[in-house]
Amino acid sequence: MFEERADKEGSPLSEEWLHLVVFELSGEEFGVNIMQVSEIMPVSKITRVPQAPECVKGLINLRGKIIVVIDLNRRLGFSLRESDSLSRIIIVEVGDTTIGMLVNSVSGVLKLPLSSIEPTPDMIKSKINSEYLTGVGKVGSRLLILLNLARVLGEEEVDELSQLSSSIPSPSSENLPEENI
Repeated sequence: MFEERADKEGSPLSEEWLHLVVFELSGEEFGVNIMQVSEIMPVSKITRVPQAPECVKGLINLRGKIIVVIDLNRRLGFSLRESDSLSRIIIVEVGDTTIGMLVNSVSGVLKLPLSSIEPTPDMIKSKINSEYLTGVGKVGSRLLILLNLARVLGEEEVDELSQLSSSIPSPSSENLPEENI
């Protein structure tokens, strides 16, 4: 993992910065505020949950804590992609709930000046629900779509996912069907 700084020539020293975890979904780069990310991990065994919402990939056991994993490609309406060696689960805090987000890859941490963030263009809003976005960050010739995690999973869904993870008894993954991803 690396940290990249996206500052411009002559940018003022007092400029405010946003620290982002940058990841890829369906060929596009996205970023989330690093303050919401607790860790990034390789994809481990995911236990499927019958009758779970469509975007829920399943459950993982993270050091004794059951975490619901959502497939962010599916949640945002992108085409599904099989997990591979670059796929990662980003563990995030949304309100009081810990959730895993399955992404295609993570490219690193980026320090982006707030002045480099612009409102989301209408063309992008037509492909992704505009509520999910906080803007677009400009990094040289690259563009990062910035996600609002609280909106990607609405309050009602976060509560549902929290109940799903808390309704599972203490982790004994040997007794649960697992899917290798």
